[in-house]
Amino acid sequence: MDCSRVIRFASVVAISLLVTACAALPEVRYLKSSLVAPENPTVTSAQGTLSAKKSNSLLVKRWRNSHLDVAALAALEEAATGNPLIAGNKVTLLYDGPQTMAAMTEAISAAKDHINLETYIFDQDELGIRFADLLISRQRAGVQVNIIYDSVGTIGTPQAFFDKMRDAGIHLLAFNPVNPLKLTGSWGPNNRDHRKILVVDGVVAFTGGVNISNTYANGSLFRSKAKRNTKIGWRDTHIKIEGPSVAAFQWAFLNTWASQQSPDLPDNDFFPPLEEVGNKLVRVLVSEPGGDYDTYKAYVLAIQEAKKTIYITCAYFVPDAQILQALIDAARRGVDVKIILPGVTDSGLVFHAAQSFYSEMLANGIKIYQLQIAVLHAKTAVIDKVWSTVGSTNIDTRSFLHNNEINVVVFGDEFGNAMENAFFEDLRDSVEITKETWEQRSLVSRIKEWAARRFEYWL
Repeated sequence: MDCSRVIRFASVVAISLLVTACAALPEVRYLKSSLVAPENPTVTSAQGTLSAKKSNSLLVKRWRNSHLDVAALAALEEAATGNPLIAGNKVTLLYDGPQTMAAMTEAISAAKDHINLETYIFDQDELGIRFADLLISRQRAGVQVNIIYDSVGTIGTPQAFFDKMRDAGIHLLAFNPVNPLKLTGSWGPNNRDHRKILVVDGVVAFTGGVNISNTYANGSLFRSKAKRNTKIGWRDTHIKIEGPSVAAFQWAFLNTWASQQSPDLPDNDFFPPLEEVGNKLVRVLVSEPGGDYDTYKAYVLAIQEAKKTIYITCAYFVPDAQILQALIDAARRGVDVKIILPGVTDSGLVFHAAQSFYSEMLANGIKIYQLQIAVLHAKTAVIDKVWSTVGSTNIDTRSFLHNNEINVVVFGDEFGNAMENAFFEDLRDSVEITKETWEQRSLVSRIKEWAARRFEYWL
C-alpha cells in the first residue's frame, strides 16, 4: 500500500484505532491438514467446466518434470479459496509505468462499449490529467466509463479533478468516504480499496501494482542500459489478461460498486462471450475485509508446499507470525528463499518495520536483497518456477486483513520462467543484506525498527 498517503492522514488512522476492534488473520499453520481437497482440481474454460480427466491432464502434461506437485497444490488451493482454475488465457507481463500505461492506453483507445477502472491512487498530475482526458474522450465517443477510486488514496487529489470527469458523463464512486456523513452504510475508515483493475469491453483486463500517478511516468532501471543519472521511475509489475478469466475481474469491479450502495450502472455488455485465446491456467483471488482471506491462504499453502525455490518481490513487507514461520520452515528444509525488498522507500515507517524482521530471517537462512535507486512497488512471487502471482497484495497485515485486494495466480513453467528472469534481473540492481553487515547497523536504526514494529498491525 502507498502508505505515505495514509500517514498524511494520521487523524483518520487514529480514529480508526479507537473505533475498530482488532481483527485477526485465520489460523493457517495447519491449513493443509484441515482441507478436503478434490481428487482433481476444478478447471473451467470458455466451454464450461472440464472433466476430471481433462483437467488433470492439463495440469500434468506441461510440467511433468516439475519438483512441485502442481495438481496437488492446485487442488489444495481450490479447497482453501473456493476458486476454480480458469483455462485458455493469454497473460502478458508488463514492467514499470511506461509499458503498463502504453498497454492500458491502447486498450482504452480501442474501447467500443465500456471501460471499468478501479484504482487506489488517481493523481491530478501530468500523467493523471492525460489519463483522465483520454477517459473523457472515450466517454464523449459513446463508451461508458465507470471509475472506483479510494478516498484515502486520492486524499490529495482536488475534487474538481473528479467533477470534470463526472460532468463529461463518467460515473465515479469514491470508495469508503473519509467523511462519515457521506456514507450510506457503516463507517470503516481503516478499510481501503487497494485494487488496481482495468476492464475494457469485458474482453481484456489489467491488474498489478501500478496506480494512476506521475511516479509511473518514467521506468526504473529494469532491463535498462541507461546511465545512472537518467530520471528514474518506480519499479512495478502489472499484467494484461485476455480470455475467460476476464469475467472474474468484471465481477470484482461490479461487486465493489454494489457494496458501496451506489446507483446501478447502465446496462452495458459487461459479460460478452469469451473465447480461449492462450494456454495460461490462472486463478483469480479477490479479497476484502471480513472475507475468506483467499490470497493469504494461497500464499501460505504455496510456501508450505515449496520444494526448491521461493522468490518474492515485495514493496511493503511486514509479515505476520504465520507467514514468517512458513518462510523460515521452508528455508530450514532446504528451499532457496530469496526476497527482494526496497532499498529506497516512500514510507519510512513501513521500511523500518520490515527491517525489524531481518535478523530473524537472516539467522534462519532466508536471503534478503534491497533494490537500489528506484522505489520498489511490485508485489510478485514465483515458487518452484510453476506457481506465480502478480497483484496488488503486499505481504503485510494491512493487505491481508484490511484492504480490498486482487491477485492472479498463474500455473505454468513458461510464465514461471519469465517471472524468475524478472526476479534475477532485479537482483542485478539490488544489494544483498548479510548477517555480518546487518549486525553492524547503528543503534539509531535499531530504535527505529523497534518503534515501527509497534505499529505493524496498522501499517
